[in-house]
Amino acid sequence: MPTILVTGGAGFIGSCFVRMAISETDDEIVTLDKLTYAGSLGSLATVADNPRHRFVQGDIADGPLVLRLLQEHRPTAVVNFAAESHVDRSIDEPADFVATNVLGTSCLLEACRQYWSKLPAELRDGFRFVQVSTDEVYGSLQAEGSFSEASPFRPNSPYAASKAAADHFARAYWKTYGLPVLVTNSSNNYGPYQLPEKLVPLMILAALEGRELPVYGDGLHVRDWLYVEDNVRAIRAVLDAGRAGRVYNVGGDCPRTNLDVIQAICGIIDRLRPDLPHVPCSSLIRFVADRPGHDRRYAVDAGRIRSELGWQPAEDFDSGLEKTVRWYLENSAWVEDAMGRLGQSRPGLGGIEN
Repeated sequence: MPTILVTGGAGFIGSCFVRMAISETDDEIVTLDKLTYAGSLGSLATVADNPRHRFVQGDIADGPLVLRLLQEHRPTAVVNFAAESHVDRSIDEPADFVATNVLGTSCLLEACRQYWSKLPAELRDGFRFVQVSTDEVYGSLQAEGSFSEASPFRPNSPYAASKAAADHFARAYWKTYGLPVLVTNSSNNYGPYQLPEKLVPLMILAALEGRELPVYGDGLHVRDWLYVEDNVRAIRAVLDAGRAGRVYNVGGDCPRTNLDVIQAICGIIDRLRPDLPHVPCSSLIRFVADRPGHDRRYAVDAGRIRSELGWQPAEDFDSGLEKTVRWYLENSAWVEDAMGRLGQSRPGLGGIEN
């Protein structure tokens, strides 16, 4: 059976990939995660006892550890989800993002190169390294147009710059060494198991508790929203059938302003919890000062992955958001643990990025 090394597999998107791989394939999965505040074994609870899954706590920047895992488990693929991912935190602590997203990814690529270069030819040809990235590397758009895979990188936040650097390293290992690398750049993910520092879960929980709903600037910044399971299926399609050296943009074709997203969340909670004393929850919305370098609009052209690999998102924004709100209502134990790991958020935090 194929074995996949999944780095950052206890995080939001990575854990979704692991759960889906265990439930829908015969793959053996080795999950490597540092278990920072953003990673949780609770997100892997449904696969914890599965004999096809093994969890290892560790850092992708630990080259000897990664090489040992590669040599021990002999994976046919590595999928790299490991990253510091919250834009607000990157503004406060950019060095952490350089350490994990740039240095960590370069160390992981080098360990994979050393392992891959010694494989027999038939195994070397089939090996794949998937770098999971973001549309934020492309920068900001005006009112029209969308990013293609040929769009230049123009990152505007320390987070986006660190992911752009990691993507450049991935491309360099393909061009310089021939390591069969593929890159996915996805739009904003949302869904179950997302840490409540990001917009959707942050606003769900704040609305349930009757706290203020902080909105950066005028609230009209636009993002393309993508349900996490749709992104994971796209990543899986790239892993299984993508062409080495290719970049694939992944988008949900669900553009919404931040204000639209928050009002939609409020509407669902008003309907599901009409007993709350602060209904309508939209009365809790408060506009706060915009953050530095805040990109106005993102949109990606996902035509390549649709035409080459036949991928299509299964959820539209309304259905995906309904599922997400219901999940947070029904999983209070996971939420309580996540809030404990998250600790005290910045005043006015209104995180919106992947």
